[in-house]
Amino acid sequence: MSTQKASTKTTPQTQTAQTTSNSTYWQQHVDYNMNIDMDVNTYQYKGNQTLIYTNNSPDVLNRVYYHLYFNAFQPGSEMDIRSRTIADPDSRVGDRISKLQPNEIGYIKVQSLKQNGTDLTYETVGTVLEVDLAKPIQPGERVTFKMVFNAQVPLQIRRSGRNNKEGVALSMTQWYPKLAEYDFEGWHADPYIGREFHGVWGDFDLKLTIDENYVVGGTGYLQNPDAATTNGKKTWHFVAPKVHDFTWAADPDYNHDVIQVPEGPLLHFYYKNTLPADKLNNWKKLQPKTVELMQYFGKHIGKYPYKQYSVIQGGDGGMEYAMCTLITGNRSYGSLFGVTAHEMAHTWFQFLLATNEAKHEWMDEGFTTYISELAENELMGHNKKNPLAGSYGNYIYLANSGNEQPLTTHADRYKYNQAYGIAAYSKGSVFLAQLGYVIGEENLRKTIKKYFNDFAFKHPTPNSIIRSAEKVSGLELDWYLMDFAQTTNTIDYSIKSVDDKTVTLERIGLMPMPIDLRITYTDNTTEDFYIPLQMMRGEKPTSATLKADWAWTHPTYTFEASKAVKSVQIDPSGMMADVDKKNNKIQL
Repeated sequence: MSTQKASTKTTPQTQTAQTTSNSTYWQQHVDYNMNIDMDVNTYQYKGNQTLIYTNNSPDVLNRVYYHLYFNAFQPGSEMDIRSRTIADPDSRVGDRISKLQPNEIGYIKVQSLKQNGTDLTYETVGTVLEVDLAKPIQPGERVTFKMVFNAQVPLQIRRSGRNNKEGVALSMTQWYPKLAEYDFEGWHADPYIGREFHGVWGDFDLKLTIDENYVVGGTGYLQNPDAATTNGKKTWHFVAPKVHDFTWAADPDYNHDVIQVPEGPLLHFYYKNTLPADKLNNWKKLQPKTVELMQYFGKHIGKYPYKQYSVIQGGDGGMEYAMCTLITGNRSYGSLFGVTAHEMAHTWFQFLLATNEAKHEWMDEGFTTYISELAENELMGHNKKNPLAGSYGNYIYLANSGNEQPLTTHADRYKYNQAYGIAAYSKGSVFLAQLGYVIGEENLRKTIKKYFNDFAFKHPTPNSIIRSAEKVSGLELDWYLMDFAQTTNTIDYSIKSVDDKTVTLERIGLMPMPIDLRITYTDNTTEDFYIPLQMMRGEKPTSATLKADWAWTHPTYTFEASKAVKSVQIDPSGMMADVDKKNNKIQL
């Protein structure tokens, strides 16, 4: 077998790896070229896939793995069994997979696979294809895999599939044999049990042949809008640069609207023209507001780098994909805007900052919840004092429930779906919001932008956001990541006693924090105090009266106020996730 060394020409992806200053960061690269022929009567399709894989790792690879996600939608699959045995199953799934008939199941069947022209041995194990290589892939080597496969689109149950509850014909997500990611932690060939995804950065070229009356939208730029029809079918040609996924949806009843973001991308909207009149009007009202969302996220995180983004009716709720989202569309206007805000925010927190959603689900869901709640509060004029109060309340409920697991838990291995949901969405959101409490709101805003600039088009980890925050703030923050994300230690501070001018605070929970404190004196004047946490090795910017550091090992902290005290309140902003706020205030 002949091999070809990776070109010395810098591609967008290898440049990303090379420009990481003073680091040994690397990431794999894959280019897909696929030809797909879809039969909309049987919901079966045939595919030819040419995949060029560049091993940018320092390791020799003896095997590779592909995800075959559609195989999850078969009776007896891991997704089916898990859904029928977990204590609180997702109501969208329940026992529906177990009842699928042969013409309703999903599958991807590999017919042949070659490495640089040599036939390979492989085995399908549930939703993973295990492949023995003809020859190991050396560091820096580029190899070509050619695959022939056929597949069937499952009845829509979770995210992907045909004929969803709103009648969308095809919601095609995670629909192709997808090479698993290999990184500094090794292979990530996780079975598809219920959660989300992790993919290899690369370029996609797709030619999709489908009945001429179907309107298609999704990832990538359409190359042939005037494609001719042959025997009642049309071939749509899309290319998508620098993405780690490719999604499309198709329906004969789609309306297709476009609106331009000033100095930004062209927004596409695909929604069924059979929706009730009020819902059709909601989709029209959504469009200028989506322009505002794109501008908000661009301003507060970083510039959207692609030329288009699509909001598409499909799927089973809302789910983010490359350059697009699939959302259910038969909604009130507020709900339609809210789900669009959340899923569009995922473009930054997962599709550009491409965290491993199986291992670090709280980074994509939580950070997305944080920024989309702020966007919705501003753009919809809600004017909530703390738009993240719901996240704080959910997290505190979970922390006190006895069912919390640390955020290091694999997304599929939470005992309860509810515990996963609150951890990922709410505690993840609190992580970022509370980081603003720790380092200061202005430093948090700078941190989010630095995080984007440092790690867009890469695969950041939890340490990545903390390092960005440390570089912005000059503070030591490893303790914050460890306690809040890697344990279930809780924050609980109380006012132990007040005696005239003498105030004593107590740390009850195991997790340390710096303390913001407000004292109201007997003359009704107020004074704010800031008690730094010693292990932070510094202080956040503040106009409050600075007190001496509080070392974590000391369970109590006493200081003298300047005048007789009337009341004391810990954390007057409410941005510290104290799990028992009843002891945070005392009135004399």
